[in-house]
Amino acid sequence: MAVVVLPTPLQARAGGAERVPVEANTAGEALRALEVRCPGLRGWILDERGQLRQHVSLFVGDAPAEPGRKMASDEELWVVQAISGGLGEVELLVGTKKGLIVLRGPRGGRLRAVHRAFPGQVVEYAMRDPRTGSCFASVTHGQFGPHLHFAADPTGEWQEAEGPAFPEGTESSVSRIWIVEPGAAEGEVWAGVAPAALFHSRDGGVSWRLNRALWDHPTRARWEGGLGGLCLHSICPWPGEPRRLAIGISAAGVWLTDDGGDSWRRGVDGLVPAYLPEEVRKDTLQHCVHKMRRSPTEPATLFMQYHGGVYRSDDAGASWQDIGVVNGLPSQFGFPLAIHPRDPDRAWVIPLVADVDRVPPEGRLRVWETADRGSSWIARGDGLPSEGAYLTVLRQAFCDDGAEPLGLWFGTESGTVFGSVDAGASWFLAAEHLPKITSVQAS
Repeated sequence: MAVVVLPTPLQARAGGAERVPVEANTAGEALRALEVRCPGLRGWILDERGQLRQHVSLFVGDAPAEPGRKMASDEELWVVQAISGGLGEVELLVGTKKGLIVLRGPRGGRLRAVHRAFPGQVVEYAMRDPRTGSCFASVTHGQFGPHLHFAADPTGEWQEAEGPAFPEGTESSVSRIWIVEPGAAEGEVWAGVAPAALFHSRDGGVSWRLNRALWDHPTRARWEGGLGGLCLHSICPWPGEPRRLAIGISAAGVWLTDDGGDSWRRGVDGLVPAYLPEEVRKDTLQHCVHKMRRSPTEPATLFMQYHGGVYRSDDAGASWQDIGVVNGLPSQFGFPLAIHPRDPDRAWVIPLVADVDRVPPEGRLRVWETADRGSSWIARGDGLPSEGAYLTVLRQAFCDDGAEPLGLWFGTESGTVFGSVDAGASWFLAAEHLPKITSVQAS
């Protein structure tokens, strides 16, 4: 059999494989067979016409190859990103109030909607597991409730998962699936739902089990939700240590486990719930976390957008320090947060005026960046609307693409997607005229 050798950016879409054996007589047949074997690669090497993409090159040995080149059974066909390709391509999975929109196109240019799944239904969150290439979509039907679906190719057939669903005896039901997060162990996936509960899968997201220790926590009766309800929306695994996990709940704060979820402790020292009377702040459970992320390269570092401030933890979430307005941000309020996947000192937020006026300050849409762990902030607005921008970016609608240089992407409730391919230094319009955007994830 011939073997197709994939570049690093495409290996996740082939289940992590670098070399994929295929039955083929020509290079073109090898690529088509590759798409059959690895559906997640459809549209990435060959375009929708079946032609080799402009900025993809093929090699057999050290010689360039065309799709019509004959292939011997023991030859390797190398897929290479052409130097002419510049920044390459990107795929965004965009959850909206009217379905899942799959955007694809060149990094740095306008993206095209190549597919819409679950038309007319609310897609709360959608993502691709980088370890396996599997895609997940949290879909809430107006009459028939929330359901989780998975697929190898977001433009193909979707299959419904077995859960998440509360077992008998809990006297509760899932009202919304807020997030799906790959775990640190092989085959492990986590999901956060409303009412605030954590579900665990050991089979790649096919079936799910409720984490009873968190659900049965003695303080649960005193948990209260925010405006969006009592929801578990942030899950932060610890790379290489699957038993360590941090989660964020609105409005029950940060919860930590070091034993795989068998026991939980709170991590709220330093957080100031200024929305409560001062005399009740010390002992309250009402800590409204909006978004929390962990640095992959320095796992003890977490960043948080809080209901009233931006915070950083240097001790794995046990305690927090305010790095927001005191260090230059224009407001305390906001929802989304992005961090640099390779630099633990860098993070980005999109401030809004306040909880009673959820629009950018002065009607100027700007992303604020810190490169020194929150000691200072810089406004990044080049390419973004500078006046009359009265819009909102929700907590799951801001992400990075992991590429180099780093790409950042966010979507608005008014249906516009903005992107940056220079780590936020400048921005461009990537897509518009979409429904209300609930989530944006690069894959």
